[in-house]
Amino acid sequence: MDDIVSVTIDFLAEHEGIPAGELREQLEQEGLELPVDSLLVVEILTRIEERYHVAIPADREAAQATRSVRAFAAAVLDAIVERQHS
Repeated sequence: MDDIVSVTIDFLAEHEGIPAGELREQLEQEGLELPVDSLLVVEILTRIEERYHVAIPADREAAQATRSVRAFAAAVLDAIVERQHS
């Protein structure tokens, strides 16, 4: 899951134009909340789905997962595990 957290932070940092380490530090101080709007969430979801070859369902659970980096990483990990078992 740490790899997914790192990739998500890398994508966010790239979008914000700041170093990933700086963003990670900021997120850790703020509880790993995702500082994104709904359009950026869609972009990040698309990039994560492409990188990990998974589909994240657009449902209530997925929407709640975008509220924090760790919750988002857990949702991605669940999708990866589900894909491996299907």
